[in-house]
Amino acid sequence: MGSGWVFTMARRVQCKQKEKFTDRSIARRERESLMRHQHGFSLIELLIVVAIILIIAAIAIPNLLQAKIAANESAAASDLRTIKTSEYAYSSAYPTIGYAAAIADLGGASPCTPSSTTGCLLDNVLAQAIPGSAGKSGYTFLATGLTGGGGGTFNAAFVAAAAPIAPKSTGNRSFCSTDDGVLRVQPLGTSTPENTTAGCLAYPIAQ
Repeated sequence: MGSGWVFTMARRVQCKQKEKFTDRSIARRERESLMRHQHGFSLIELLIVVAIILIIAAIAIPNLLQAKIAANESAAASDLRTIKTSEYAYSSAYPTIGYAAAIADLGGASPCTPSSTTGCLLDNVLAQAIPGSAGKSGYTFLATGLTGGGGGTFNAAFVAAAAPIAPKSTGNRSFCSTDDGVLRVQPLGTSTPENTTAGCLAYPIAQ
């Protein structure tokens, strides 16, 4: 082998070393470029994201609250109709008493045994949803038997009513009905259910 062959081999080795050096340089530049692009969000970008979230929340939360209030009011009106039906059934079952003296007399804990104080005519959750309790669907309820005066004990009339636990939060309107069966509504509801005939009749008739 002559000196020409040795020279050729030396050139090949040098070329391979240059290629390796070039590859390492390219790889290092790619890593540096990737690190520069992975620096994360800036403070301004984060503030913009937070501002957008707050705007969306400011729009959505009131709408959700109004939807919840509307659902509570619809449930309260439906529950009041159920109470009226229970009152009529109670009056038929206990004709010497008339209407139930209190809403609790319409219910009864399970297993319920029908009597004048536990009529078993109304779901006990609703029968116990009186003022001071946790209520039901944002409302509390009363059903009051009325003797009509004269010192008797026969309940010839009743007033059933529903009021929001927290007006403008769990409900906006109060509802009531007497033994005439007409549903009445007070647009500016209070937290106390109506329990007098005169007070209920002052409510506008529900449309």
